[in-house]
Amino acid sequence: MARAPVSPAPADAAERLFNVPLNRSFTYRIHQLSKLSDPVSHQAYLQEAGLSLSDGRCLSTIGSFEPLSVKDLARLSNLNKSQASRAAQSLVERGLVIKQGSDADGRGVVLMLSAVGRARWKATDQLVVRRNREIFGCLNARELATLNRLLDRLVAHNERA
Repeated sequence: MARAPVSPAPADAAERLFNVPLNRSFTYRIHQLSKLSDPVSHQAYLQEAGLSLSDGRCLSTIGSFEPLSVKDLARLSNLNKSQASRAAQSLVERGLVIKQGSDADGRGVVLMLSAVGRARWKATDQLVVRRNREIFGCLNARELATLNRLLDRLVAHNERA
């Protein structure tokens, strides 16, 4: 008498999901998505806000979380400290960001939007909303909510690691 095939244990099934070709790995596909979306975002920042992608992201970050130190700007905009520092200086030189000495750290600075920067930030905020719609437009509301919950879990898990 033939036996019915035994389903793999859940751990074995999960392990097979990790053991995939490179082009099916999570990090590869996230990087691929970034490489596909960044040039379009860069062009949109240039055309609509007159800013490079990194300057636009930094302006968006400062506007969303001000006041910020350069260190916080780097962390929140996913740039290294020297990239964030250059972008912040570029935004200061364009009159979009105000740089003040920090009361908490005598050597540090605090970044805030200027009045002109606030108007430009509102435009970049709408650009971010539009780009999110374009990038995630193939997902329905339920799928997008699931993806957001899963990304939150992955970020929290990897922040602890």
